[in-house]
Amino acid sequence: MSSLDEVRNILDSTLSLNGRAQSFDTDTALLGNIPELDSMAVVGVITSIEEHFGVMVDDDEVSAETFETLGSLVAFVDAKLTA
Repeated sequence: MSSLDEVRNILDSTLSLNGRAQSFDTDTALLGNIPELDSMAVVGVITSIEEHFGVMVDDDEVSAETFETLGSLVAFVDAKLTA
């Protein structure tokens, strides 16, 4: 499974999107586009990413740009995995 699919699944389960995330592509806007993705939900998504991928994310690593699109979030995860 690609990190794209895994991040899609994390978004779907963490935000309770009931399968909606499966139609997201790398250009799908996240922040400001998905009502379920508020500041508290961002914390939940980061926690889920940490648990799923076994990485640590520092607060100063996360910005609005990280959550701009599905592609930017996947690129962030991929960078964490190769660090």
